[in-house]
Amino acid sequence: MGLYKEQILPRLQDKVMSRNATREVRQRVCSGLVGDVVEVGFGTGLNVPFYPVEVSRIFAVEPSHVCMRLAEDRIARANIPVDLAGLTGEHLDLPTASFDAVLSTWTLCTIPALDAALEEMRRVLKSDGTFHFVEHGHAPDVKTALWQRRFEPLHMKLAGGCRLTRDIPDYLNRAGFHIEHLNCYYFEGEPKPFGYTFEGIASAV
Repeated sequence: MGLYKEQILPRLQDKVMSRNATREVRQRVCSGLVGDVVEVGFGTGLNVPFYPVEVSRIFAVEPSHVCMRLAEDRIARANIPVDLAGLTGEHLDLPTASFDAVLSTWTLCTIPALDAALEEMRRVLKSDGTFHFVEHGHAPDVKTALWQRRFEPLHMKLAGGCRLTRDIPDYLNRAGFHIEHLNCYYFEGEPKPFGYTFEGIASAV
């Protein structure tokens, strides 16, 4: 799985996650970002074209060197500086209460210690900072949730540790975030067990 996870999977995800439907969501989620932004799970830079002009700098947290290499062209075309700011969300080597926003798009499903990562994201945000997110996770209907549990072990192996059953709002609440806006829906074109989506904005306090 080493070659697959390190070399093949980033390229597959770059193609799958650049569909038109995901671009529309990225544009919505990035809307309203300002100042210095920490993007956890920077990936191949698919959000770069959607950063608003009010963003002054992006601090990218990304463990994959292949992803960062694939992102080089997108970063080069951007008018916003992008700095590699760490490899893991669980331990952000960034100053406390220093950033205007944190951005995460389809990333929280893959972080092993999600509670610790969310505590770190909240720590680095200013008191008036916001967390912009879109994630998939635990579906509300019993039948779909059952299929999620069945698919999850194999899906984690094929999709870089991606979990299907995480209740993202519950995690955010436990980490001390206040959810300001939340839209929940089944992502168009995705099988229901893989597509239940949480899209929103949370505040640090």
